[in-house]
This record gives sequence, structure tokens and C-alpha cells, in this order.
Amino acid sequence: MPAAVARVSHSASPPDVRKGFRVCLKTICKRSESYDGDGSKERSVDCRIEGMSYEKRADYSERFLFPPSVEDWVGPDHPARFIREFVDALDLRGLGFRMRVAEEGRPNYASDMLLKVWLYGYLMRIRSSRGLERGCRENVGLIWLTGMNEPDHNTLWRFFNENKRALRNIFRQVIRVAVKAELIGLVLHAVDGTKIAARAGARGALHKADLEKALRKLDENVEEVISKVEAAEADEQGEYRLPEELRERGQLRERIRAALTEMEAAGTKDFQPQESDARMMKCGSGRKEFGYNAQAVADSENGLIIAAEVVNEADDHGLLVPMVEKVEVELGLAAEETLADGGYRSAAELRRAEDRGYGVLVALGRQREVIPEADEYHPSKFRYDQELDQCVCPRGEALRFEREGMSHNKYPVRIFRCQSYKECPVRWQCSRDKRGRKIELSVHHGSLMRQREKQRLPQKQAALRRRPGIIEPVFGHIKQAMGFRRWTVGGLEGVRTQWSLLCTTVNLSKLHKFWLSGRLVLKAANQPMIVPYA
Repeated sequence: MPAAVARVSHSASPPDVRKGFRVCLKTICKRSESYDGDGSKERSVDCRIEGMSYEKRADYSERFLFPPSVEDWVGPDHPARFIREFVDALDLRGLGFRMRVAEEGRPNYASDMLLKVWLYGYLMRIRSSRGLERGCRENVGLIWLTGMNEPDHNTLWRFFNENKRALRNIFRQVIRVAVKAELIGLVLHAVDGTKIAARAGARGALHKADLEKALRKLDENVEEVISKVEAAEADEQGEYRLPEELRERGQLRERIRAALTEMEAAGTKDFQPQESDARMMKCGSGRKEFGYNAQAVADSENGLIIAAEVVNEADDHGLLVPMVEKVEVELGLAAEETLADGGYRSAAELRRAEDRGYGVLVALGRQREVIPEADEYHPSKFRYDQELDQCVCPRGEALRFEREGMSHNKYPVRIFRCQSYKECPVRWQCSRDKRGRKIELSVHHGSLMRQREKQRLPQKQAALRRRPGIIEPVFGHIKQAMGFRRWTVGGLEGVRTQWSLLCTTVNLSKLHKFWLSGRLVLKAANQPMIVPYA
């Protein structure tokens, strides 16, 4: 009878001379039977202990003693729990979300669940509806948030498309939570913008210069065809019917003229028919592309974004005051100082900021009252006398106000002209203008001068140097950490919604840290409570 061998394996942790090592042992037992001389049976069991390697392997046949609970799938510090708690505290109907009610047929997905999917997806760099659909089947956080439901990409996209304005209101709710939690200050803010390429590329785009060239060529060809028709008619060899070639070119000419009219109405020289709101601008790649200008204002206290906007203007000249106004709407007050780089330098905007009582510091670049390398009569050496409203040349002669006009950059200016140029001994060294030397000053020159004087103060210079450290990390986080470098939706309203979602998730990621530390507790109706440090 063959011997039966039974193996019992277990792990043990007996004391070991090598402190810190875990010893895993297996016990092998061999049972045997034998007969002695009188025929009686004897049984014996021989056991030995052998060492074995400690290795964890998946046991696909393992069964749970009790059914698993979805609530236990994510830890207490998981971001999905924060997203759920935040959304559950919102009044979605009051924010403008469409609440579907299925009276018949298959039940619809709840709006709060779909909002959780979008917010958590953006937090995890999942921004497409198909990616979110896949995540609801594979991502533990999304599976937990949906309660193992699996909304498809059409449902998710329909929710996004139907609730664009309401989704932008979520950004405002996050700001209110941060304000009530005293996480936003009103001392120092910074504003900046970044150009992001549009969803549509350059293929199929129309350019005014190319269209005008094609139109001129068509006109020449049409005239050539008409002259041939007239010659044939004179020889009585032609027909009175318009030639097919001429009809096709005439239709093409009408289409080109219609495109030029549309471009003129849009006020642009480059037009993308697939995305008419996009404008040509220099984006992050360094080359000109169709894109949008995304703006943001950040607070110096915790780096939270407190205002966000998207425009299709290629520069920032007229955006300083509108962004500060957005901050005032959200917080009730503007900051004591709002910092901006040289892209926002505009005398008109400085004047508007003064009129509204906004404190702003705009980088004016390297300004010097005297330029030694320049000629003796460089414009920088002319002084403006505000009391007499006149400019004074280096020789002490007055240049009196003549009229208002437009500069070569299409900005309104005040023109001052020399009155004694005929008797001036350095007339032709100063200017070649036969009517005498002319100086152009912005109509808001006084605001520009007051801004320059303000920046002479050491504390203002120190504040201005802090600007990059306040606002630049916001764009670095969105573009590098979140991997966002091109809009995935089209149209101005669509990109505004997407930018609002991006800024919302940036703020939520920062608020999540306060939630983990216990300083921020979300309550019903989105009323936060501050828990002081122990």
C-alpha cells in the first residue's frame, strides 16, 4: 500500500537571530503504516519543517465570506470621497442644472452622479466622454462614485452640452466655499493669460490675403473669357449662352466674396469655417494657430483661482479691468493690489482702473526718463507740464496742445506742436517736419505717469516681483500636471465651460488638502465650517 503524504503549509514568525527578517516555513508530514511479527499494525507520522520563499500571488479562486460593500472600495482620504461630499452639498436645481424625470422607459442617470463623474474625471486627467465611459468600468474612483453604474459617452456628453452655464456656476460655488472658509485673501492678486490652440486646426482655414489674390486672378480670367466670347460673337461663331467655364468661375467668385464679407464682419484676416469663434494667435507652440485666450486671477494666500474667462482676442491690452471686475463680483471687493505683466500695459485701462478705484500694478518695462544713447532731442527728453498742459523741449521751448488724433497703433493721442520752430536754431536737428516738431502723448498720459511714480516705491516693486510666483504655477499645473494643451470642445461657450471646469478642479485639488487636514468641513447647503488647529 503506497504511503500517503499530507502537506500542511503555514507561515510562522519565530524569533530569528537576524532581526528584521520574516521567516516563512512549511511543514511536511509523512504518515506510514507497518506490521510487526505478531501481525499488529503500527502507524507513525514523520514531520519535518523546511523553509520556503515568501511570495505573494493572486488567488483567483478566493471567495469572500461576506459580500463586499461598495462603500469600502476607496479609503477615507480618497479624492472621490471629497468630490462626493462637495457635490452632495450643492443645490443643483438652484444652479441651473437640468433635472430629468423619466416617466416611462429606462430610468435616467441622476445629474449629481454625472457631475461627480465629470469633476473627478477632470481631476484625474480624463476629459473626453469616451474616456469617462471607460473609466466608469475600470477606474475604482469612478466605479465608486457611480455605484457600479456605467453611463455611456452619449449620456455624459449630453449632460455636458445641456448644462454649460450651470457647469460654469460650479466654479463660483467653489470660490464661495473657499471665501467662507477664509482661504482667500484680499491683499494681493495676480492676473495673467495663456493662449491655447483651438480644437480645429489650420486645414480648411481661409486667409484674406489668399482670397483677395484668388479673386484678382479670377477677375482676370473672367475678363479673358469674356473677351473671347465677344470676339466669337463678332465673327458669328459663338452662342449667346454663357459659357460653362464662365458660369463656374462666376460661382467661385461669389463664394470668395461671401467669405471676404464674413471675415470683414468678424473683424479678422484669418477665418476657420469649422470654428468661427477661434482667432489666429501665437499659442504655446510658439507659432501662430487658431486658438483662444484663457485668463485667470489667482490669490497670493493659497494660490486659488478666483476669476476665470476665455476670450478670442489675441492680446491682453483691454482685459485688466474686466478681470478685476470679475473678482469684485465673486468676492464683493477687489484686492488692494492686482498685479499684471507688460501684456496688460494700456494707458486707457490704467485710467479705467483709477476711475473705479482699483489698485493695480502693471509692469511697464524698463522705463528711463533720459536715454543717453539717443540723440539730444529724443522724445524721452521732452517734459510734460500738467499745470500748463504743454510739453517742454530740452531748450525750454513750449509745445502747445494742437489737437487729438490717432497714433500709428490706432490709439487715441493728444498732439503737441512747437510754435517757435521758425526761429529755432536747431529746427532741422530736432525734426524734419516742415510744420515744426510734434509730440504725441496718450490721452491717458497722466494715469501712465502716476503708475510709474507708484512703482518707484520699494514695497510696490517687491510686490510686483511676486507676480510670477502667484499666477504662473496655475498655468503650469493646468498645462504640465494636467496635460492640457489644446481645447477638446469647440465654440466660445464650449471653451469657456471647459476652462471653468479646469479651474474648478485646480481649486478642488487645493481644497482637498484642507479637507484632509480637517480645516474644511462641508455641510448641507454648501456651508463650510472652519475647524481651528489643535
